[in-house]
Amino acid sequence: MNSSRRISSDPPSSNRTPSFPSATPSLNVAYVAAEVAIAFLSVTGNLLVCAAVGLDRRLRTVTNYFLVSLAAADVCVGAVAIPCAVLTDVGLPRHNLYLCLLMLSVLIMFTQSSIFSLLAVAVERYVAIFMPLRYAAVMTPRSAALVILATWLLAFLIGLVPLMGWHKTPAGSGSCFFVAAVDMTYMVYFNFFACVLTPLVIMFLIYAKILVAVKRQVRRIASERGEGPARTAAGMRREMKTATSLFLVLFLFAGCWIPLHVINCFLLLCPHCPVPLELLLTAILLSHANSAVNPFLYAYTMAAFRDAFRKIFMRCRRGGEALSAASGADTPRAVAHF
Repeated sequence: MNSSRRISSDPPSSNRTPSFPSATPSLNVAYVAAEVAIAFLSVTGNLLVCAAVGLDRRLRTVTNYFLVSLAAADVCVGAVAIPCAVLTDVGLPRHNLYLCLLMLSVLIMFTQSSIFSLLAVAVERYVAIFMPLRYAAVMTPRSAALVILATWLLAFLIGLVPLMGWHKTPAGSGSCFFVAAVDMTYMVYFNFFACVLTPLVIMFLIYAKILVAVKRQVRRIASERGEGPARTAAGMRREMKTATSLFLVLFLFAGCWIPLHVINCFLLLCPHCPVPLELLLTAILLSHANSAVNPFLYAYTMAAFRDAFRKIFMRCRRGGEALSAASGADTPRAVAHF
Protein backbone atom coordinates (compact mmCIF):
# COMPACT_ATOMS: atom_id res chain seq x y z
CA MET A 1 0.00 0.00 0.00
CA ASN A 2 0.97 3.57 -0.49
CA SER A 3 2.64 4.66 2.73
CA SER A 4 1.42 8.24 2.23
CA ARG A 5 -2.20 7.15 2.37
CA ARG A 6 -4.23 8.46 5.30
CA ILE A 7 -7.61 7.42 6.69
CA SER A 8 -10.21 9.93 7.72
CA SER A 9 -13.83 9.68 8.67
CA ASP A 10 -16.66 12.11 7.98
CA PRO A 11 -19.03 13.40 10.65
CA PRO A 12 -21.73 10.93 11.70
CA SER A 13 -24.39 13.37 10.53
CA SER A 14 -23.17 13.09 6.97
CA ASN A 15 -23.85 9.97 4.96
CA ARG A 16 -20.44 9.90 3.45
CA THR A 17 -17.75 7.34 4.14
CA PRO A 18 -13.97 7.59 4.21
CA SER A 19 -12.47 7.93 0.78
CA PHE A 20 -10.29 5.15 -0.61
CA PRO A 21 -8.72 4.58 -3.97
CA SER A 22 -11.16 3.23 -6.49
CA ALA A 23 -8.83 0.38 -7.39
CA THR A 24 -8.15 -2.43 -4.99
CA PRO A 25 -5.02 -1.48 -2.98
CA SER A 26 -1.87 -3.51 -3.36
CA LEU A 27 -1.06 -6.12 -0.75
CA ASN A 28 1.03 -4.90 2.18
CA VAL A 29 3.55 -7.76 2.38
CA ALA A 30 4.99 -6.79 5.77
CA TYR A 31 1.52 -6.53 7.33
CA VAL A 32 0.40 -9.86 5.85
CA ALA A 33 3.60 -11.60 7.00
CA ALA A 34 3.08 -10.30 10.54
CA GLU A 35 -0.55 -11.43 10.50
CA VAL A 36 0.43 -14.92 9.30
CA ALA A 37 3.02 -15.24 12.08
CA ILE A 38 0.50 -14.09 14.70
CA ALA A 39 -2.15 -16.47 13.32
CA PHE A 40 0.26 -19.43 13.48
CA LEU A 41 1.26 -18.65 17.08
CA SER A 42 -2.35 -18.05 18.10
CA VAL A 43 -3.63 -21.34 16.71
CA THR A 44 -0.76 -23.58 17.84
CA GLY A 45 -0.28 -21.98 21.25
CA ASN A 46 -3.92 -21.95 22.23
CA LEU A 47 -4.54 -25.47 20.92
CA LEU A 48 -1.69 -26.45 23.25
CA VAL A 49 -3.56 -24.79 26.14
CA CYS A 50 -6.74 -26.73 25.30
CA ALA A 51 -4.76 -29.99 25.00
CA ALA A 52 -3.03 -29.38 28.34
CA VAL A 53 -6.34 -28.95 30.18
CA GLY A 54 -7.81 -31.96 28.41
CA LEU A 55 -4.88 -34.28 29.16
CA ASP A 56 -3.86 -33.16 32.65
CA ARG A 57 -6.44 -33.80 35.38
CA ARG A 58 -4.78 -31.28 37.69
CA LEU A 59 -5.70 -28.52 35.25
CA ARG A 60 -9.39 -29.44 35.08
CA THR A 61 -10.62 -26.63 37.30
CA VAL A 62 -13.41 -24.11 36.80
CA THR A 63 -10.86 -21.33 36.37
CA ASN A 64 -9.11 -23.24 33.60
CA TYR A 65 -12.40 -24.09 31.87
CA PHE A 66 -12.89 -20.35 31.40
CA LEU A 67 -9.27 -20.06 30.20
CA VAL A 68 -10.03 -22.82 27.64
CA SER A 69 -12.96 -20.72 26.44
CA LEU A 70 -10.56 -17.78 26.09
CA ALA A 71 -8.10 -20.02 24.24
CA ALA A 72 -10.86 -21.22 21.89
CA ALA A 73 -11.68 -17.60 21.05
CA ASP A 74 -7.99 -16.93 20.36
CA VAL A 75 -7.80 -20.01 18.10
CA CYS A 76 -10.75 -18.60 16.15
CA VAL A 77 -8.97 -15.25 15.89
CA GLY A 78 -5.95 -16.92 14.32
CA ALA A 79 -7.86 -19.32 12.08
CA VAL A 80 -10.79 -17.13 11.00
CA ALA A 81 -10.59 -13.49 12.05
CA ILE A 82 -7.03 -12.76 10.90
CA PRO A 83 -7.63 -14.15 7.36
CA CYS A 84 -10.76 -11.97 7.21
CA ALA A 85 -8.70 -8.96 8.35
CA VAL A 86 -6.12 -9.57 5.62
CA LEU A 87 -8.84 -9.77 2.95
CA THR A 88 -10.62 -6.62 4.12
CA ASP A 89 -7.29 -4.78 4.27
CA VAL A 90 -7.28 -4.91 0.44
CA GLY A 91 -11.00 -4.15 0.20
CA LEU A 92 -12.31 -7.70 -0.36
CA PRO A 93 -15.02 -8.78 -0.84
CA ARG A 94 -16.31 -6.08 -3.18
CA HIS A 95 -19.97 -5.30 -3.93
CA ASN A 96 -21.24 -7.72 -1.28
CA LEU A 97 -22.22 -5.65 1.75
CA TYR A 98 -23.52 -8.43 4.00
CA LEU A 99 -20.56 -10.74 3.42
CA CYS A 100 -18.32 -7.73 4.09
CA LEU A 101 -20.13 -6.96 7.35
CA LEU A 102 -20.01 -10.61 8.41
CA MET A 103 -16.24 -10.75 7.88
CA LEU A 104 -15.77 -7.49 9.76
CA SER A 105 -18.02 -8.69 12.61
CA VAL A 106 -16.11 -11.94 13.14
CA LEU A 107 -13.27 -10.33 15.09
CA ILE A 108 -15.75 -8.33 17.19
CA MET A 109 -17.51 -11.58 18.14
CA PHE A 110 -14.33 -13.37 19.21
CA THR A 111 -13.00 -10.31 21.04
CA GLN A 112 -16.24 -10.02 22.97
CA SER A 113 -16.10 -13.72 23.85
CA SER A 114 -12.57 -13.17 25.18
CA ILE A 115 -13.73 -10.27 27.35
CA PHE A 116 -16.62 -12.27 28.77
CA SER A 117 -14.30 -15.23 29.47
CA LEU A 118 -11.93 -12.93 31.35
CA LEU A 119 -14.89 -11.49 33.27
CA ALA A 120 -16.05 -15.01 34.17
CA VAL A 121 -12.55 -15.82 35.49
CA ALA A 122 -12.54 -12.64 37.59
CA VAL A 123 -15.95 -13.40 39.09
CA GLU A 124 -14.91 -17.01 39.76
CA ARG A 125 -11.80 -15.84 41.61
CA TYR A 126 -13.90 -13.32 43.56
CA VAL A 127 -16.24 -16.09 44.73
CA ALA A 128 -13.27 -18.31 45.64
CA ILE A 129 -11.71 -15.60 47.83
CA PHE A 130 -14.72 -13.88 49.39
CA MET A 131 -17.27 -16.73 49.47
CA PRO A 132 -15.18 -19.87 49.97
CA LEU A 133 -17.95 -21.80 51.75
CA ARG A 134 -20.32 -21.35 48.80
CA TYR A 135 -17.71 -21.85 46.10
CA ALA A 136 -18.14 -25.63 45.69
CA ALA A 137 -21.91 -25.27 45.34
CA VAL A 138 -21.84 -22.28 42.98
CA MET A 139 -18.79 -22.93 40.77
CA THR A 140 -19.43 -26.44 39.44
CA PRO A 141 -18.31 -27.74 36.02
CA ARG A 142 -21.95 -27.66 34.92
CA SER A 143 -22.40 -24.02 35.91
CA ALA A 144 -19.09 -23.20 34.18
CA ALA A 145 -20.34 -24.84 30.96
CA LEU A 146 -23.59 -22.83 31.15
CA VAL A 147 -21.68 -19.59 31.72
CA ILE A 148 -19.36 -20.32 28.79
CA LEU A 149 -22.33 -21.06 26.53
CA ALA A 150 -24.04 -17.84 27.60
CA THR A 151 -20.88 -15.76 27.02
CA TRP A 152 -20.46 -17.10 23.48
CA LEU A 153 -24.12 -16.55 22.60
CA LEU A 154 -24.03 -12.99 23.94
CA ALA A 155 -20.74 -12.30 22.14
CA PHE A 156 -22.20 -13.46 18.82
CA LEU A 157 -25.29 -11.29 19.28
CA ILE A 158 -23.15 -8.22 20.03
CA GLY A 159 -20.88 -8.93 17.05
CA LEU A 160 -23.83 -9.35 14.69
CA VAL A 161 -25.33 -5.93 15.52
CA PRO A 162 -23.82 -4.34 12.36
CA LEU A 163 -25.55 -7.01 10.24
CA MET A 164 -28.85 -6.05 11.88
CA GLY A 165 -28.65 -2.56 10.40
CA TRP A 166 -26.19 -0.51 12.43
CA HIS A 167 -23.69 -0.01 9.61
CA LYS A 168 -22.70 2.25 6.72
CA THR A 169 -22.86 1.52 3.01
CA PRO A 170 -19.44 1.69 1.30
CA ALA A 171 -19.44 4.29 -1.45
CA GLY A 172 -17.63 4.37 -4.77
CA SER A 173 -16.05 1.05 -5.69
CA GLY A 174 -17.92 -0.90 -3.01
CA SER A 175 -14.66 -2.14 -1.49
CA CYS A 176 -14.90 -3.71 1.97
CA PHE A 177 -12.96 -1.47 4.36
CA PHE A 178 -13.64 -1.43 8.10
CA VAL A 179 -14.06 2.33 8.49
CA ALA A 180 -16.18 2.46 5.32
CA ALA A 181 -18.67 -0.23 6.38
CA VAL A 182 -18.78 -0.26 10.19
CA ASP A 183 -20.46 2.71 11.87
CA MET A 184 -18.01 4.29 14.30
CA THR A 185 -20.87 5.23 16.65
CA TYR A 186 -21.43 1.48 17.09
CA MET A 187 -17.71 0.81 17.63
CA VAL A 188 -17.21 3.64 20.12
CA TYR A 189 -20.42 4.08 22.10
CA PHE A 190 -21.79 0.53 22.03
CA ASN A 191 -18.81 -1.78 21.49
CA PHE A 192 -16.05 0.13 23.29
CA PHE A 193 -17.77 2.06 26.09
CA ALA A 194 -20.52 -0.46 26.90
CA CYS A 195 -19.12 -3.87 25.93
CA VAL A 196 -15.35 -3.48 26.37
CA LEU A 197 -14.49 -0.64 28.73
CA THR A 198 -17.22 -1.34 31.30
CA PRO A 199 -16.26 -5.03 31.79
CA LEU A 200 -12.56 -4.07 31.90
CA VAL A 201 -13.18 -1.53 34.67
CA ILE A 202 -15.23 -4.10 36.62
CA MET A 203 -12.46 -6.70 36.26
CA PHE A 204 -9.71 -4.30 37.35
CA LEU A 205 -11.76 -3.41 40.45
CA ILE A 206 -12.35 -7.10 41.23
CA TYR A 207 -8.67 -7.99 40.98
CA ALA A 208 -7.65 -4.92 42.97
CA LYS A 209 -10.03 -5.97 45.76
CA ILE A 210 -8.78 -9.59 45.61
CA LEU A 211 -5.10 -8.62 45.78
CA VAL A 212 -5.66 -6.20 48.67
CA ALA A 213 -7.74 -8.73 50.62
CA VAL A 214 -5.31 -11.63 50.05
CA LYS A 215 -2.28 -9.52 51.00
CA ARG A 216 -4.02 -8.36 54.20
CA GLN A 217 -4.95 -11.96 55.04
CA VAL A 218 -1.40 -13.21 54.47
CA ARG A 219 0.00 -10.53 56.77
CA ARG A 220 -2.54 -11.39 59.47
CA ILE A 221 -1.81 -15.12 59.26
CA ALA A 222 1.95 -14.52 59.20
CA SER A 223 1.71 -12.91 62.63
CA GLU A 224 0.22 -16.12 64.04
CA ARG A 225 2.13 -19.28 64.89
CA GLY A 226 1.41 -22.94 64.38
CA GLU A 227 1.08 -25.51 61.61
CA GLY A 228 -2.51 -24.58 60.72
CA PRO A 229 -1.82 -20.89 60.08
CA ALA A 230 1.28 -21.84 58.08
CA ARG A 231 -0.78 -24.04 55.75
CA THR A 232 -3.42 -21.35 55.43
CA ALA A 233 -0.77 -18.75 54.62
CA ALA A 234 0.70 -21.02 51.93
CA GLY A 235 -2.76 -21.45 50.39
CA MET A 236 -3.36 -17.71 50.42
CA ARG A 237 0.00 -17.11 48.75
CA ARG A 238 -0.98 -19.56 45.99
CA GLU A 239 -4.26 -17.67 45.56
CA MET A 240 -2.35 -14.41 45.34
CA LYS A 241 0.03 -15.83 42.74
CA THR A 242 -2.91 -17.11 40.68
CA ALA A 243 -4.73 -13.78 40.94
CA THR A 244 -1.56 -11.93 39.94
CA SER A 245 -1.09 -14.15 36.87
CA LEU A 246 -4.72 -13.68 35.79
CA PHE A 247 -4.47 -9.94 36.40
CA LEU A 248 -1.45 -9.89 34.07
CA VAL A 249 -3.54 -11.66 31.39
CA LEU A 250 -6.18 -8.94 31.82
CA PHE A 251 -3.59 -6.16 31.77
CA LEU A 252 -2.06 -7.42 28.52
CA PHE A 253 -5.52 -7.73 26.95
CA ALA A 254 -6.31 -4.11 27.81
CA GLY A 255 -2.89 -2.91 26.68
CA CYS A 256 -3.22 -4.65 23.31
CA TRP A 257 -6.79 -3.56 22.54
CA ILE A 258 -7.12 -0.03 24.00
CA PRO A 259 -4.91 1.64 21.31
CA LEU A 260 -7.18 0.43 18.49
CA HIS A 261 -10.28 1.61 20.33
CA VAL A 262 -8.64 4.97 20.97
CA ILE A 263 -8.07 5.31 17.22
CA ASN A 264 -11.75 4.50 16.63
CA CYS A 265 -12.70 7.25 19.10
CA PHE A 266 -10.38 9.62 17.27
CA LEU A 267 -11.99 8.77 13.92
CA LEU A 268 -15.45 9.45 15.35
CA LEU A 269 -14.76 12.57 17.41
CA CYS A 270 -12.29 14.17 14.99
CA PRO A 271 -13.65 13.06 11.60
CA HIS A 272 -11.45 15.35 9.48
CA CYS A 273 -8.21 14.48 11.28
CA PRO A 274 -5.97 12.13 9.25
CA VAL A 275 -4.86 8.85 10.79
CA PRO A 276 -1.68 7.37 9.25
CA LEU A 277 -2.33 3.93 7.81
CA GLU A 278 0.85 2.61 9.43
CA LEU A 279 -0.47 3.60 12.86
CA LEU A 280 -3.79 1.89 12.23
CA LEU A 281 -2.15 -1.32 10.98
CA THR A 282 0.20 -1.35 13.97
CA ALA A 283 -2.76 -1.04 16.34
CA ILE A 284 -4.54 -3.86 14.49
CA LEU A 285 -1.47 -6.10 14.72
CA LEU A 286 -1.12 -5.32 18.42
CA SER A 287 -4.74 -6.30 19.06
CA HIS A 288 -4.34 -9.54 17.12
CA ALA A 289 -1.04 -10.31 18.87
CA ASN A 290 -2.91 -10.52 22.17
CA SER A 291 -4.34 -13.85 20.98
CA ALA A 292 -0.82 -15.28 20.75
CA VAL A 293 0.69 -14.14 24.05
CA ASN A 294 -1.48 -15.95 26.63
CA PRO A 295 0.05 -19.44 26.17
CA PHE A 296 3.52 -17.96 26.76
CA LEU A 297 2.18 -16.13 29.80
CA TYR A 298 0.67 -19.31 31.25
CA ALA A 299 3.95 -21.18 30.70
CA TYR A 300 5.92 -18.41 32.39
CA THR A 301 3.70 -17.71 35.41
CA MET A 302 1.80 -20.97 36.09
CA ALA A 303 3.83 -24.04 37.06
CA ALA A 304 0.94 -26.46 36.38
CA PHE A 305 0.61 -25.28 32.77
CA ARG A 306 4.38 -25.28 32.33
CA ASP A 307 4.58 -28.91 33.49
CA ALA A 308 1.65 -29.91 31.26
CA PHE A 309 3.26 -28.25 28.22
CA ARG A 310 6.53 -30.04 28.96
CA LYS A 311 4.76 -33.42 29.17
CA ILE A 312 3.00 -32.82 25.84
CA PHE A 313 6.29 -31.89 24.14
CA MET A 314 8.02 -34.95 25.63
CA ARG A 315 5.15 -37.19 24.48
CA CYS A 316 5.34 -35.77 20.96
CA ARG A 317 9.11 -36.17 20.96
CA ARG A 318 8.91 -39.82 22.06
CA GLY A 319 6.23 -40.46 19.45
CA GLY A 320 8.42 -38.93 16.74
CA GLU A 321 11.43 -40.96 17.83
CA ALA A 322 9.37 -44.17 17.89
CA LEU A 323 8.05 -43.41 14.41
CA SER A 324 11.57 -42.76 13.11
CA ALA A 325 12.85 -45.97 14.70
CA ALA A 326 10.01 -47.97 13.17
CA SER A 327 10.67 -46.46 9.76
CA GLY A 328 14.39 -47.23 10.07
CA ALA A 329 13.67 -50.84 11.09
CA ASP A 330 11.29 -51.37 8.19
CA THR A 331 13.64 -50.01 5.51
CA PRO A 332 16.18 -52.92 5.38
CA ARG A 333 13.40 -55.50 5.23
CA ALA A 334 11.75 -53.65 2.39
CA VAL A 335 15.01 -53.49 0.44
CA ALA A 336 15.80 -57.16 1.06
CA HIS A 337 12.34 -58.18 -0.07
CA PHE A 338 12.71 -56.15 -3.24
